[in-house]
Amino acid sequence: MLTITDIRITPIANDDKLRAYAAIVLEGTFLVGDLRVVEGEEGYFVAMPSRRKRDGSYKDIAYPLSNEAREFLERRVLEAFEAATGRRAIARAEDQGVVRPDLLSVEEFGFTPKQNP
Repeated sequence: MLTITDIRITPIANDDKLRAYAAIVLEGTFLVGDLRVVEGEEGYFVAMPSRRKRDGSYKDIAYPLSNEAREFLERRVLEAFEAATGRRAIARAEDQGVVRPDLLSVEEFGFTPKQNP
């Protein structure tokens, strides 16, 4: 799994659900920005960077390809959010685990996994 070497949190005030923007640095070489810390009905979660499509819907443009990677990323970002704001945000991840049945698998995304000889 990739190593997250830095997480930067930018708190947001005066928004109904958005609590912060986050940027992560992977292995000191690749920055992924525009992650969003959102407070939903079931607690806090991390929304991936997305863009608006012509039909008005949104599509994630960067996201983990497994639930294990998503849980790891969400936990690290929410821990950084807690440290930056003093707000408790981890409860949802601890209580339920994060399962996203809507995630595309590697094959559905269009990649073919390497086969070991």
